[in-house]
This record gives sequence, C-alpha cells and structure tokens, in this order.
Amino acid sequence: MTETLGLIGSGMIGSALARLAVDAGLDVVVSNSRGPETLGALVDELGLQARAGTPAEAAEAGDLVVTAIPLNAYRRLSPADLAGKTVIDTMNYYPQRDGGIAELDADETTSSALVQRHLSRSRVVKAFNNIDFRRLFTLAVPHGAPDRSSLPVAGDDAAAKAEVSDLLDLLGYDTTDIGTLADSWRSEPGTPVYCLPYFPGQAPEGVRPHEAFRWFFETPGIPVSADRVKDLTAGTVRGPAGGQLPEMAASLAGLDARLSQIAS
Repeated sequence: MTETLGLIGSGMIGSALARLAVDAGLDVVVSNSRGPETLGALVDELGLQARAGTPAEAAEAGDLVVTAIPLNAYRRLSPADLAGKTVIDTMNYYPQRDGGIAELDADETTSSALVQRHLSRSRVVKAFNNIDFRRLFTLAVPHGAPDRSSLPVAGDDAAAKAEVSDLLDLLGYDTTDIGTLADSWRSEPGTPVYCLPYFPGQAPEGVRPHEAFRWFFETPGIPVSADRVKDLTAGTVRGPAGGQLPEMAASLAGLDARLSQIAS
C-alpha cells in the first residue's frame, strides 16, 4: 500500500500529482534538480504531509516514485537510488525540446523502454503522460463517481501496474491497461488519446497568447471513460515519434515542453 509518494521533478505534472496525493492523505517528498531550498513555496502550500528533499531522498522515501522531468534528462535518474522501486514514468518525447533521439526517431523502441533499460533494477510503468497538468488536477473525482475519467497505463510488470492502478484510483482516476512498455507509444504525443479528449473544444480563434493561456487554465475538462480510452488507444496507428500534431495538441505539447523545464 502506498503511504508516501516520492516525486523527482516538481514542475507542473509533478506539482499536480503532489497536490492530489496530499488531498488523498498521502505523504509526499518533492525534489528537483535545483535543491530542496527552491521548493519552500510548494511545500508550504502542500502542508504538513509534504517535505522537500533531494532526488535520492525522494527515491528512498517513496513507496512509489514518480519521474516528472524532461526526457532528455532521464540519464540523470540514479539506477542505484531507484533499484527495487516501482517508478512511474510521466515523460514524453518532444524533439523540439529534447533534441533528436535516434532510437525513438526510428521507432525502434519507446521512451519508456529507454527509461526501463536505464533503470534496469526498477519496475517502470508509464502513466500520467497523456493529460495536461491542469486537467489532471481538476478532473480527479472519488471512486465510483459517474463522471470519472480513465488514464492509460503501460508496463512490463503486472504487479507494478497493479500498484500504479491503485494509486490512480486513490488520486481520482480509473485505469485503462494498454499493454507493455513496447505498447506505450499508444498514449504518446500525436496519438488520439493525447490531451485532446479531455478538452471540450478548441481555443477561440484569433486570441492573443496571454488570452490563450488564460483559456487553457480556466477551461474545465470533460470526463473520458475507460471504454473511450480503450477505443482511442486500440485504434491508433503508430506515427513518427514526436511527429505531427493537430494544432491544439501541438500547442499543448509546446506548453508542456516549456513548463516541464521549469522547476524540474
């Protein structure tokens, strides 16, 4: 049973997960690449169930550990610190931010499989990568709620996926199992389940950038059922990694890529 969630990366996704975890009664240890002293405001907001630490301390304390850093920094994750842990990989490949990664560009593997290869003594599970941080926080509802959303999960270890599914349930989401890490491309940027299903529509045309950002923050999400996630992921066709996105999805990917550099 998860009692403490360790977070390596305290940007937008990491912070949203920390808030959901505290709301669900979990203790959290948040960390980033710049040191615990930079996380005072977040810890103050989260309250007594949260503390700041180093990535090594978050890894040690967490019953489950979330990695929410830019993909191009995945080699900075410590295999020794994370050995024996179930590691939740929220990372996406954005070539415009991460630079080209030949194996991904050639569709020879998936980003989560790269992470698993690096963390060979950990159990990597892909989750929380297909929804933006704002909808991740606002769409969470209690178990059994009729308007509950589902998020896709992929991994090679069945027990680890069960642990992550239990965490999702606690945080406010159902789970749709989409297969192994080799199948995790089904929830990556450019696929039908990436971000757009959780939005009610497009941003108004012709708005200024600051108005578009305000729309992004203020627009409520819409629930996406487990059956809908299953249909979207089962029916997708694999395209180039980090390839062409619809206009709005590209905007979301760009926003996520920029914000993930902040407080990571």
